[in-house]
Formats: sequence, C-alpha cells, structure tokens
Amino acid sequence: MSLLRKKPLERAVKEARGEGEQQLRRDLSALDLTILGVGVILGTGIFVLTGTVARNMAGPAVALSFVVAAAVCACAALCYAEFASSVPVAGSAYSYSYTSLGELPAWIIGWALSLELTLATAVVAVGWSGYLQSMLNSLGLHLPAALSGGDDAVVNLPAALLVLVLGVVLVVGGKLSKGVTNVLVGIKLAIVLLVIVAGLFFIDTANYSPFVPEAQHTAKVSGLQAPLLQLLTGITPTAFGVAGILSAAAMVFFAYIGFDMVATSAEETRRPQRDLPIGIIASLVVVTVLYVAVCLVVTGMQHYSQLSVKAPLADAFTAKGHPFFATVISLGAVVGLAAVSLICFRSQSRVIFAMARDGLLPKALCKVDPRHGTPKANLVVLAVIMAALAAFLKFDLLAEMVNIGTLFAFAAVSASVLIMRRTAPDLPRAFRTPWVPFIPLVSLLCCLYLMLNLQLITWVGFLVWLAVGLALYFGYGRRHSKLNEHARATAEEADATV
Repeated sequence: MSLLRKKPLERAVKEARGEGEQQLRRDLSALDLTILGVGVILGTGIFVLTGTVARNMAGPAVALSFVVAAAVCACAALCYAEFASSVPVAGSAYSYSYTSLGELPAWIIGWALSLELTLATAVVAVGWSGYLQSMLNSLGLHLPAALSGGDDAVVNLPAALLVLVLGVVLVVGGKLSKGVTNVLVGIKLAIVLLVIVAGLFFIDTANYSPFVPEAQHTAKVSGLQAPLLQLLTGITPTAFGVAGILSAAAMVFFAYIGFDMVATSAEETRRPQRDLPIGIIASLVVVTVLYVAVCLVVTGMQHYSQLSVKAPLADAFTAKGHPFFATVISLGAVVGLAAVSLICFRSQSRVIFAMARDGLLPKALCKVDPRHGTPKANLVVLAVIMAALAAFLKFDLLAEMVNIGTLFAFAAVSASVLIMRRTAPDLPRAFRTPWVPFIPLVSLLCCLYLMLNLQLITWVGFLVWLAVGLALYFGYGRRHSKLNEHARATAEEADATV
C-alpha cells in the first residue's frame, strides 16, 4: 500500500458530519473561537517574554519585534484559515495534510502536533504551579518542598492536580469547558487592560531613548546548545540593532503559538466555513495589539536594561512603588496560564480523536460519550499522561520542543495550500488565502528559518520523537488505517467477481 495514499476530501467532510459515537457537538460560535484563540495565545508571552527580549535582544524596539513576528504568523494564519474553511474537520494540520500530502506525511505532522500539545499542556501547568506558589507564599502559605516541583522536590503536586481538574472539566462537556474558558480569558483580558491603562501613568519617555539600541555581538554558543543555523553557517547571533529586532522576532514568535489550536475545533463549530477564519484571524489581531501595548508600557516604565527577566510587568510596578499591581499581575498569570493549559489539553484531545477515527490509533480514543458529547476515554488517557509529565517534568529543554513541533505543523499547512491549489483547484473555499503563492511561500520559508534557529539538542530530541512515531505507524497505524481496510475490501470484492 502506498505511504502517500490520500484521504478523499469528500470522505473527510462526510465523516465530520456523521452521527453517533464519532460525532462531536457543534456549539461554538465565531466569538467562542476568538476567545479560545486569545485565551491560548495570551499566556506566558505577555507575562514573561517581553522583559527577556527587551533586556537582552531589542530594547524598546521589542514592540517592532512583536509586529514582525505577528506578520509571519499572519501568513501562516491565512493558510490555516483557508484549510479550516475548506476542510472543517477535527485534527487541524494533521487532517489537512491527510487530504493533500498523504497518510505518512499526515501521521508525521499529527505526531509532531501531539508533541507540541502534550508538552505544552504539561509545561504550562508547571508554570502555573510556580505562579500559584508565589501567591501563596506572599500570603504566608507554603507548600512542602517535596511537593513543590523545585530542584529538590519529588513531585510537582499543584501542576499534576491542575491537569486532572482540567481533564474533568473537559470530560463533562463542551458547554462547561466553553464557559470556564470564557471566564478565565475574560479575567485575564481585564487584568492585562488594567495593567496597560495603569502603566500609562508611570511612563517616562526618556526610557525610550535609544528606541533601537546600537548593535552588539553576543557570546558565541557552542555544542548542543548552539542554534543549528549558527553551526551550519558559523555566524554568531547579534543583539540589538536591526538584526537584534529580527532575532527577537524569532524568539517572540513563540508567544503567538496557539492560533492554530482554533482549527482543532472545526467539528464543534456551528458555521465552520464562516466562523473558523474569523476566529483564527481575529484572535491573532487582538493579541498583537495587546502585546505591542504591553511592550511600549513596560519599556516606558523602566529602562530596558533594568527590566526583570522572570516577571517584568510585576517588577516594573514594584519598582514604581505600587506592589498592589504586582499582585494583580500575578493573579492574572495564574488565571491566564490555567486557561492556556485547558485549551492545549482540549486541542490535543481533538488531534488524537481525528487520528483514531482514521484508524491510525486505537478506535477507543475516538468514541464520543453520548451523555456529554466528548471523547471521554481519549481525555482520561491524556489526563493521566499529562499529569505525570507535569508532576515530574523539568521543562527548560522540552519547552523548545513545543516550538519545533508547532513550526513543523505551520510549514506543513503552508506547503499544503500550495499543493491543494494545484491538485484541487475547484474545491469550494469559503476563505481563500490572498496572494498565492507569495503568502504560503513566505510562511513556509519563515517557519523553516525559525526552526533552524533552535538549538541542536532540540533537533536531536525532535528526531528521536519522530523515530518513535514512525515505529508506531509501521507497527500499528499503517495496518489499521481505514484507507488500508477500504483498499483491502475493494481488492477482495474484485477477487470475488473474477
């Protein structure tokens, strides 16, 4: 059987509209999708990353870095919007690739998405645990060191419990998880807007000079910690200046990771052809505006060289003599990261659902509970795995693996748009990516460039993950694939008529 056999578009859409144990409930609107997108994008990037890149790479011009990164993400978002409106099925990039690139490429992309979403859920839960314990410590409440997830801890109990609680929320049903998501995102947005408005009163315009600091050469990194591009070219990265702005854009790009998760909700959307493009693009626009505003406020409150790396927003207000706002920001981080973890968890379950429905994973993972309308077994298995990862994970390296999985999926979707425009020119497209082939090519090349800027050890880990995935595909998925079963049945019918 061909490793590049493709799933017919008509079949993919028909399965999404099916009934019974493999049908998800459609109860999401364009507003729900926008909130979901904003909820997952607006996370650690706005609470932590702004200070890191401003202090070490771009200065006040970090606002421009966010704009550049947003432009690259917009190209990928436009490609996602076309596919999401044309092939409105669960699974995101995996499902799109199955119809355009073939089964083996689709499996590889689905496996890469699983890496991204599984680790993202666990990593964000660990970050949430840190912020929660910081708040508890300020109130005089201290978790036993063995349960705190610190360097000497046995387990990170709060992170594991968060994942399990989120699993229960997702099992109970779409309406509850949608309501919880909306509340968490609403609180987070209110806090971010409060910080922006309050910070305006403490801006010192002298802190914006120079807006683009003079370029400086950074220390050369070697070995497994060196970016792959540096090892291939011998070029040492530059901080500040125009090159620093672009280098910072490569880093803050990861603050936008999440808009693609909107596409995993295609089968639960009331009017996917209309609502999915709106949700994807609107969430990206909203978050970009907020990121730029926060960058301008925080670099105006404190000189970029004095910004905190761990908590730039909170520490900027503390430095101005307003610790109350620092507490509010910490609360926002706790709420915000819980929302991010919830949406990552939900998105991962939908990717696994789609792969199981195609027969590439056990069928139990795509059965929908008739009472709640959710893939219960799928969610329970993921909750146990992610809770274990969150409990014992030390995630500095693995956080970068989240990024490489995401960029790989972005590149695949961009390539798929180019392929589908040639192989299926008459496919009904409620939304069409403009300026094809320019936009998909820019997205593809930018994603590949950013992947090359990741550390060599990240590439090694990614290749190991792919090797495990290929072993699983050839050991189970290829033989149990529905396309394989259909081909076998067709051959048997042909033999019977001879």
